[in-house]
Amino acid sequence: MQIAILIPCYNEELTIGNVITDFKQYAPQATIYVYNNNSTDNTAKIAKEYGAIVVDSPKQGKGNVIKHMFSSIDADIYVLVDGDSTYFAKDLPSMLEQFEEGSMIIGDRLSSTYFAENTRRFHNIGNKLVRFLINHLYHSSVNDIMTGYRICSKSMCKSINIKSKEFEIETEMTIYALTHNYTIKSVPIDYKNRPVGSESKLSTIKDGYKIIKFIFKEYRRYKKSL
Repeated sequence: MQIAILIPCYNEELTIGNVITDFKQYAPQATIYVYNNNSTDNTAKIAKEYGAIVVDSPKQGKGNVIKHMFSSIDADIYVLVDGDSTYFAKDLPSMLEQFEEGSMIIGDRLSSTYFAENTRRFHNIGNKLVRFLINHLYHSSVNDIMTGYRICSKSMCKSINIKSKEFEIETEMTIYALTHNYTIKSVPIDYKNRPVGSESKLSTIKDGYKIIKFIFKEYRRYKKSL
């Protein structure tokens, strides 16, 4: 089966080489794509040097980039992972073992390790609030809503009409799976801090507000469709 590893990137020159190297080791059969979202550093140059297929994705925002990826790449299995080197390629084989068509595999950081970014107080609160809202509204039990490491089936990637522009995308994908009869399977994974000098693009307050707003907007749309 064709496996596509999709890495959305904005200014990840410090980490993207290591990410590509690791995934080449643990998934040598896969094709690695780096979608460069207007980086102002050497992200694209380094990604090419390490052997990834680099595509320019000019519409700013992670949601826009993933929408571009899903529409332009044809594969059997879609692996989404961030380019910040916080996830481990060594966890991919165990995630792939759980995959089947009609499923979405979530790399669950919270069940196996201390979630390093939760040292940011409001980030921690925001993650818990998003998890509570999703599981309460949709009667589910998804442990890690905001993980950036997941595997999606072709049918899902080609059918979802992504509305998110930015960091609402993980929430949107989770809601879509819950409301369209996709099986969500959680696989505990390891997680680490970004290296020194690498900064998160997510603003806890600003993006957190957008995510909460998106949850209620999607829930209203869902209730109307029933």
